[in-house]
Amino acid sequence: MPTTTQVKTASTCRPPETVQGTHVFDILSHCMCISRGELGGTYLRDDRLTIECVVTVRKEPRVSRTRAFPSIRVPASNLKRQLAGLLERAAFAVAGETFAAHQLVLALRSPVFKAELCGLMREAGGAAQPIDIEDMQPEVFRAMLHFVYTDSMDHSDDDFGRNCDMVRHLLVAADRYAIERLKLTCQSILCRNQDVKNVATTLALADQHHCDRLKQACVEFMCFANNMEAVVDTQGYKDLATTSPSVLAEAMVRMSKVGKKDNQKSTGRYRCT
Repeated sequence: MPTTTQVKTASTCRPPETVQGTHVFDILSHCMCISRGELGGTYLRDDRLTIECVVTVRKEPRVSRTRAFPSIRVPASNLKRQLAGLLERAAFAVAGETFAAHQLVLALRSPVFKAELCGLMREAGGAAQPIDIEDMQPEVFRAMLHFVYTDSMDHSDDDFGRNCDMVRHLLVAADRYAIERLKLTCQSILCRNQDVKNVATTLALADQHHCDRLKQACVEFMCFANNMEAVVDTQGYKDLATTSPSVLAEAMVRMSKVGKKDNQKSTGRYRCT
């Protein structure tokens, strides 16, 4: 007859568990009978017979010969080393002083630095080599590095306005390393600080380094200067006549076309930004 069976199982692989179900059992041997009274309330409750069995399942172990499974080796991460290589410092020797700067920053800010640094690294097999900077003063190189890292001058425009020589040297450095924003910044400072003493020198510099807007501003200033004699007496004017006579000739032609009346009406014709 169908019976409800509760079986506890045990194995060496996992903890004992309880399985419930209904199954028809066949008896292959004698039927051992027991009276209902002997069952009592321990095994027979609510007309249901509960039989508890302990079942042990034993099987032959399935063990086969083991061997290493083919694998694909993944190398250790080298991102840190690669980034560290980009941040390696390049050494610069400038008139007896040594400066250090990150190669990546210099390469991003200046195509000239990028070409120089990449070329030196290829020649040296990746090792950083000191770079000699000629024809530049340490304070100029320091100011240029400050601009490379901060995109600003290390002094106010008023300070630089009182030291136009420094600005002119910085403009030359900016042109040399193709740092265009620094070059324009220097032009703007020089343009705003023109006077009869420095306009000729600034004009010669503008012509040498292809600063067209600054050159135009200098010519305009000379055309409408109230004291042209003072300009002619400066050493900058004499140097301009020797090194760039064509530029001076251009300025003279323009001045010859400007009369006194036009001069009075046109003061401030140029504008520096």
